[in-house]
Amino acid sequence: MSLLLRRPPGREAYPGDVFYLHSRLLERAAKSSSQLGEGSMTALPIVETQSGDVSAYIPTNVISITDGQIFLSADLFNAGIRPAINVGISVSRVGSAAQIKAMKQVAGKLKLELAQFAELEAFAQFAS
Repeated sequence: MSLLLRRPPGREAYPGDVFYLHSRLLERAAKSSSQLGEGSMTALPIVETQSGDVSAYIPTNVISITDGQIFLSADLFNAGIRPAINVGISVSRVGSAAQIKAMKQVAGKLKLELAQFAELEAFAQFAS
């Protein structure tokens, strides 16, 4: 991609300034006029990963710019779990700050139990 744009290549052959371009695009996706009270609106980006690889360049860029991500899993969807949200990879940087203390305690325990269940389920497949 860098060579097509006649720029020096960076990571995974993307231009070196792609992070700057992403952040500029996402953080000021829309600007309201003074008649509507001014201000700006942040985008809600949707990124499709290859084989669920969130460590690729574009997903890591978008993850580092946004305030969190909801990771949808094709495996969970195919297993009949809907919404197919992978809570182990999904992150919210503001979620716990907006929750009451009781909700944090319950959610923390549930996430731990769900992670333990998923680990045991994967381990049990070795026996069969």
